[in-house]
Amino acid sequence: MGGTSFINEIWRKKQSDIMSFLLQIRAWEYRHFSTISRIKKPSRPEKAKRLGYKSKQGFIIYRVRVRRGDRKKPVPKGITSGKPKRHGINQMKFKRNKKSVAEERVGKICRNLRVLNSYWINQDSFFKYFEIILVDPNHKNIRRSFRLNWICSPVSKHRELRGKTSSGRKGRGLRKKGHRANKLRPSIKSSWKRNNRLNLWKYR
Repeated sequence: MGGTSFINEIWRKKQSDIMSFLLQIRAWEYRHFSTISRIKKPSRPEKAKRLGYKSKQGFIIYRVRVRRGDRKKPVPKGITSGKPKRHGINQMKFKRNKKSVAEERVGKICRNLRVLNSYWINQDSFFKYFEIILVDPNHKNIRRSFRLNWICSPVSKHRELRGKTSSGRKGRGLRKKGHRANKLRPSIKSSWKRNNRLNLWKYR
C-alpha cells in the first residue's frame, strides 16, 4: 500500500479530527489570498495525479475561490416589472456547477494555457476553493508526449468554455449513457432540432 493510498483514506474521512482541523486552518489561509492565485505544488498531489497532473515542466496549478450560493437577479429595488412567474429575485439557480465556473475564470485569465482538469480542496460558509490543472501547449515536454499532445491541437482551445472538461460534461448531463441519455447527445439543443425539424426532399 503506497503513500498515495494513505493520503486518499485521510481525504475520504473529512469529518475526522485531523482533517476538520486542517481544512479549517487552510480555509483561514486561503481567505487571505487573491481570488485567483498561482501555486507551486498541488495541495492534493494524489488527486492531481489521478486527474492527469505530472510533476514536470509544462504543468501549472492555480487556486480559485468561487462564491457559494444561488444567483441574484440584477433588478433595481427588486422591481422586475413583469408577470408573476418572473418575479423571482433571490433563488436563481445557475445551471453549471461551481467547479466549472472556477475553470472558466482561470481560462479567461490564462489564455495561452489549456485547462486539463480541476478538483475541490476546501470550502467555508462563503466560498468554495478549487485547484485547476493547466497545461502549456507550447512547451516541448507537452508537445513531445504522446499521452498529452492531443491538448496542443487548435480544437482543444478553451475546453472549459465549451463544456469539454469533466465538470463541464457533468453540467451537460453527459455522465449518463444509454436510454437515459437519448435527449442529451450531442446536446439538448441539437437533439431538440433533430426531433422537431421536418426534412423534405428537393425532388419528391
